[in-house]
Order: sequence, then structure tokens, then C-alpha cells
Amino acid sequence: MVIVDTTVWIDYFAGTINPEAAWLDREATRQRLGLTDLILCEVLQGIRDSAEFKRVREELLTFHIFPTGGVGMAVAAAENYRALRQSGYTVRKTIDCWIATFCLLTGNELLHRDRDFDPFEKVLRLQVVHA
Repeated sequence: MVIVDTTVWIDYFAGTINPEAAWLDREATRQRLGLTDLILCEVLQGIRDSAEFKRVREELLTFHIFPTGGVGMAVAAAENYRALRQSGYTVRKTIDCWIATFCLLTGNELLHRDRDFDPFEKVLRLQVVHA
């Protein structure tokens, strides 16, 4: 399954033209796609209009939403952050570390537009969709 990151969903819903949003548009009915509960929260919290919020929420809820969290995820995300830090990389956002760790633990690929995931791919072998 491909987990679609917040960065791609935002561009997709805004109609932004880029390779990742185009991949999502093309593959939405061909690939098994999902997102995490944290990605769902990030996408929805940025929507100001109530009607748009409802429309986007309904569309996103048609995909598989993975719950994340717990002590195991917290420790694994912290370990990955530390491993990257020791390799000379600093991840700017905890949520990106959490999402990447979720994908690493579950074997899901990630579609994103965020440079914070690059060290996860390079050092920890995160599987990334290159649109």
C-alpha cells in the first residue's frame, strides 16, 4: 500500500500541478492508497471553509486510515530520529519522523513532497514512490 503524505494531499486538493499530485490523480483508482490518522488531521486542520472541510473529509475517509501511536511507535520514531541525527541529518518535524517510522514498520511505501523524508529513504531505506 502507498501512504500519501499531507504535502501531496494539500497540492492535490488545491489543484497544484506537480508530479506527485499527478501521480495521485492518475493512480487513485489503480493503487491501494492510505493515510495515517495524523495525516488526516494535518490535511483537515488546514481547511478554513466548512463545506470544503466536509467534502475533503468525506473523500479522505474513502481511503484506508491507519491509526498510529502507542509506546512502540514513540520509541521507534525516537530511535529513527537519533539514528538520522548520528548520521548527520536533522528531521525538522516530529510528525514526519512518526509517519516515516510507521511506513518503515509496516512496509508501506510513501508518496511525499517533503525533504524531511529524504534521509529516511537514504539512510533507513524507507520505500518511496518517485512520481
